[in-house]
Amino acid sequence: MSKQRIIECVPNFSEGRNMEVIKQITNEVEKVKGVKLLDVDPGEATNRTVVTFVGSPEAVCEAAFCAVKRAAQLIDMRQHHGAHPRMGATDVLPLIPVSGITLEECAELARQLAKRLADEAQIPCYCYEAAAFKPERKNLAVCRAGEYEALPEKLAVPEKAPDFGARPFDEGVARTGCTAVGARDFLIAVNYNLNTTSTRRANAIAFDVREKGRPMREGGLLTGKPLKDADGKTIMQPGTLKATKAIGWFIDEYGIAQVSMNMTNLNVTPLHVAFDEVCRAAAARGVRVTGTEIVGLVPKKTLIDAGKYFLEKQQRSTGIPEEDILKIAIKSMGLDDLKPFNPREKVIEYLLEDAEKGNAQKLVDLTVKGFADETSRESPAPGGGTISAYMGALGAALGTMVANLSSHKRGWDDRWAEFSAWADKGQGLITELLHLVDEDTEAFNEIMSAFGMPKTTDEEKAARSAAIQAATLYATQVPLKTMKASFRAFEICKAMAEEGNPASVSDAGVGALAARAAVLGACLNVKINASSLKDREQAEALIAEANDLAARANEEEKTILAIVESKL
Repeated sequence: MSKQRIIECVPNFSEGRNMEVIKQITNEVEKVKGVKLLDVDPGEATNRTVVTFVGSPEAVCEAAFCAVKRAAQLIDMRQHHGAHPRMGATDVLPLIPVSGITLEECAELARQLAKRLADEAQIPCYCYEAAAFKPERKNLAVCRAGEYEALPEKLAVPEKAPDFGARPFDEGVARTGCTAVGARDFLIAVNYNLNTTSTRRANAIAFDVREKGRPMREGGLLTGKPLKDADGKTIMQPGTLKATKAIGWFIDEYGIAQVSMNMTNLNVTPLHVAFDEVCRAAAARGVRVTGTEIVGLVPKKTLIDAGKYFLEKQQRSTGIPEEDILKIAIKSMGLDDLKPFNPREKVIEYLLEDAEKGNAQKLVDLTVKGFADETSRESPAPGGGTISAYMGALGAALGTMVANLSSHKRGWDDRWAEFSAWADKGQGLITELLHLVDEDTEAFNEIMSAFGMPKTTDEEKAARSAAIQAATLYATQVPLKTMKASFRAFEICKAMAEEGNPASVSDAGVGALAARAAVLGACLNVKINASSLKDREQAEALIAEANDLAARANEEEKTILAIVESKL
C-alpha cells in the first residue's frame, strides 16, 4: 500500500495585532478539505503571525493559495510596521515534507504555487531555499534584501526581479509586496533534560555536539584566546552532530538545565542519534540525560525510526504494532519525563487522521464484538468482501506472531534479525489488509450512491449509468486487491511453519487457513461484482485472474498444512 503523502506549510503573514484579520486568513485554510490547521501564533511586536497547517500536497497548496490571496486583500503593506524583516503581506511561504514525499517534490510544488500566485493573484514571488532557481536565492536574506522598502528599486533591475510576476512597482505591488515561496526540511525543536542546574555544563555539552561547535583557543585551553584564520575569522572546532544548532539554558519551571536543540535535517541526524550523542557527551562531563522534551509537533517516522533503533539495540523484533514501537521510543528517550507524552496530540499524522475522521468511525476501530454486531445487522455492508479482508489480516497477524515469538526464543538469539525481518513484512501486510477492510465497504457504498443519482433526463441517465459502471469496476478491483494481499500471507505462514518456533507451528497453520478463506472469499466478491460489468472482456479478465489466485491459494494451504501436520 502506498504511503500517505503529507506536507506542512508555515506561512508568515504581516499582521500580528488585528485578530479579526488573522481569523479571516486562517478561515481560508480551514475551508479546504484534507487540511488540518495546527497552530496560529501572532506577535504584537513583530506585527507578524506564523500559521502552521498540514495535509495532502494538493490540499495544502490549495489552502496556501487561498490564504495568501486573502491576506493580499486584507493587508496593506504601505501601512505595515513591525520588528521582524518583511517584504510582503505574506512574507514567506515554505512547504515542508512530512511523510511520503521528498524535499525535491515539495520544491517543485513551491514553484508551481509561486507561479499560480503570480498569475492568478498578481502577487510577485521569489523562490527560495530548495525551490530556488538561482543558487544565491537559496538564502532567504538575499531574496528579502532591503525588505519592502527596497522593492521599487529591485523591481526595476532585471537581475533582482522576482522569479514569477515580475513587473514595475505599481499600486498593486505597493499593497501586497512580494512573497518568498520555498521548500525546506522539517525542523524539530527538542530539549534534553539534564540532572544538573548548571547552565555552564549544559552549554559545554551543547557545544560538544552542535554542528557549529566551539571556538578553538590558544594552547587548547578553555580560557585561551580564540584562534583566528588569515581573514581574521574565529576558527571553530566542529561538534559531532551535523544539521543541529544547540545551546544550554536553565528552566525555572522545571528547576533543571537543558540542552536546547534545533534539528534542521532529520535525514542527516535523526532524533535517536542526537539523543544517544547528547547522552554520551553529558556522561563525559559527569552529567546524565534524564529525558527529552519535544517542542511542538513531530512526524510519525521520527518516533518509529527511534523505536526501531532502540529495539534493534536490544536485539528485539521490530515487526510489532506501531503503538508498541512508539511506546519504546517514548520510554527510551524519556519523552514523558516532565509531563505525559500523548502521540495523538504530538504526531502530525495522527492529528490529521483524527481531523479527517471526525465523527465517522471506521470498521477497524470497532471492538471485536462491535465488528461482529455491525456485520450481523440487516444492512448489506459490511459484507463478505470486508470479512475476507479481515480474515486475511488475521492470517498475516498469526504468521507475524510466530515470527515475533521465534525472534525472542531462548537459544535463538543469533536469529533475532531473521525473524524480525519476517515480522516487519507481516506488519506491512496487516496494515494493507486492514485498510482494505474499510475500502471494501466504501466501494459498496459508492455503488449505492451511483444508483441514487437522478435519472429524469437522457443526460442524467447516461451519467448515472457511467457512474454505476465505474463504481462496479472499483468494487470488483478492491476484492481482487484483497486476494493479492491475502495470498502474500502464505509466504510468511510457510516460513514460520518450516523455520519458526516449533511450539507455535499450529498458529502458522491456522494463519494459512485464514489466508485461504480470505482469498476464496474475496474471489466470490470479484465474481459477483464482475457479473454486473457491461465490458465483458474486462470482466472475464478480472475473473480469470481471481480464479488463478484461488487455485494457487488452495495449493499453498495444502503445502503449509502438510508441514504443520508433520511437526505435530
